[in-house]
Amino acid sequence: MTFLALDVGNTRLKWALYDAPCVGATLLASGAQFLENIETLEEGDWSTLPPPRWVLGCVVAGDAVKRRVEEQLELWDVTPRWVVSSISEAGLLNGYDHPARLGSDRWVAMIGARQRLLANGPKRPCVVVMVGTAVTVEAIDTEGRFLGGIILPGHGIMLRALESGTAGLHVPTGEVCDFPTNTSDALTSGGTFAIAGAVQRMVENLRRHCGEEPVCYMTGGAGWKMAPSMSTQVELVESLIFDGLLEIADQRLALTSST
Repeated sequence: MTFLALDVGNTRLKWALYDAPCVGATLLASGAQFLENIETLEEGDWSTLPPPRWVLGCVVAGDAVKRRVEEQLELWDVTPRWVVSSISEAGLLNGYDHPARLGSDRWVAMIGARQRLLANGPKRPCVVVMVGTAVTVEAIDTEGRFLGGIILPGHGIMLRALESGTAGLHVPTGEVCDFPTNTSDALTSGGTFAIAGAVQRMVENLRRHCGEEPVCYMTGGAGWKMAPSMSTQVELVESLIFDGLLEIADQRLALTSST
C-alpha cells in the first residue's frame, strides 16, 4: 500500500512516497516544490510515480493552497486526509489552550520527534525546533505532554524587517561570527543568535521543569544553516514531519483494523 506524505508549508510543498503507511517504511521518492509552482506537479515530479493508495498531509498555507494540492492529486483519483491538531494522537498529549488551533505542522513534527525519542532510548523531555519561514520551539515533557511553545520570525523575515524599517540597511550575504566587524556579518549573526538564544532558553525552561536534560531535535528547510551555530546540542532530522505522518498513519490504520 504505497503512501504519499505531504508537508505544505508557507513557502514550499515537500512530499515523500513510501512503500507502506507505517513506521520504518522504505522511502521510494521525495521532492519539494515552491507553492507558486504546485500546478506543475501532476505533469512533472508526480507523473512517473506509482499511484499512492493513501495520502496524508499537514498544511499551514491556507485553504486556497490546499485546494490546489488536491487538484493535483486527481491524477491518481485519491482523496487526501489532512491532519488537524487534536487533544491527543499517537501517544502525544496536547497542552495548547485550544488544541485545534495549534499548527498541524508543529503537531506532526512533535509526534515524529516523540516517536524517534522512544525508538532510540528511554523516555526523556524533548525540545523540537522547526526552522523555516517562521521558527517554532516546542517543549514536550517526559511523559509525552506538549507543554507549550514559542513562535518567532525566521531569519529572512528578521532581515527584511530591518531592511524596511532602517535606512541604509539591505538584506546581506554575511557570515555568522562571534564578533562581527561589518554590517552584513552583524545582521546575519544577529538573526542567527536570536534563534539560538530562543532555543537555549526553552531548553533551560524544560530542564528546570522536568529535572533532567532534554533531547533537542531540529528540522525545517533552514535547519542545516542554524545547526552549526547552536549553543545547545541538537540533532538535525530533516524528515521529522514525514516521520510524524508515518507514525500517525501507522496508528490510525492499527485502530481501523482493530475495530
